[in-house]
Amino acid sequence: MCTVTYIPAHDKFFLTSNRDEKHRRSAALPPQEYEFASGKIYFPKDGDAGGSWLAVHENGNVIVLLNGGFEKHHPRPPYRKSRGIILLDLIQNSYPSEYFRSINLENIEPFTLVLFDHQQLCECRWDGERKHSKLLDNHQPRIWSSVTLYDEQTIEKRTEWFKNWLAEQTRISQDDILHFHRFAGDGDRHNDLLMNRGGQVFTVSITGIEIEKSGATIKYLDLIANKRHILPVTFEKAPVTHS
Repeated sequence: MCTVTYIPAHDKFFLTSNRDEKHRRSAALPPQEYEFASGKIYFPKDGDAGGSWLAVHENGNVIVLLNGGFEKHHPRPPYRKSRGIILLDLIQNSYPSEYFRSINLENIEPFTLVLFDHQQLCECRWDGERKHSKLLDNHQPRIWSSVTLYDEQTIEKRTEWFKNWLAEQTRISQDDILHFHRFAGDGDRHNDLLMNRGGQVFTVSITGIEIEKSGATIKYLDLIANKRHILPVTFEKAPVTHS
């Protein structure tokens, strides 16, 4: 939940997330199908709070979480609810980006969300006091790095790695993107995409989602257990569009 890329490619798009976590957190469960009142939702589950940092709804909506809003904050636990549970609350709604505007975020730690909601790319941020949301151009690739781990200079450097890598690609597959998320950098283990800060905070998994009109494929690399999981998703409930 600390590095996210969005890449459009013709009639599909890719969302990919590196999860950087403290060593003391419990291992996550690989992506599975879960049944909710609104339908089936597919996501890897956090081993501690039971939430997630990424989810795909069978209606075609997709959501990815990064820690922090616009700048690094000082955590002030205990919080009312984990950000991963907030993510699941949002994706259960038919219009998650709209629901973000009304959901109660009092005493919730700051976060950033990347949403693909009814075929529209959105960015939603909670800075601990105010909500901020905006629509983004679906046709432009993007990269986000968590402000809780990376300063402005490092975020800019990572953006350059991403732009340079994209410029070298002729055709892009999910495996190409997973490779970028695993090996991009300049040898600085503190700030490479696959990061490790003395074994205290490090990249524990990489999750890639390839989304097409009829469904999606989730590829999950568990870097701790050295296992790879693939979960196909069929979109059964097309999202209702505004008239």
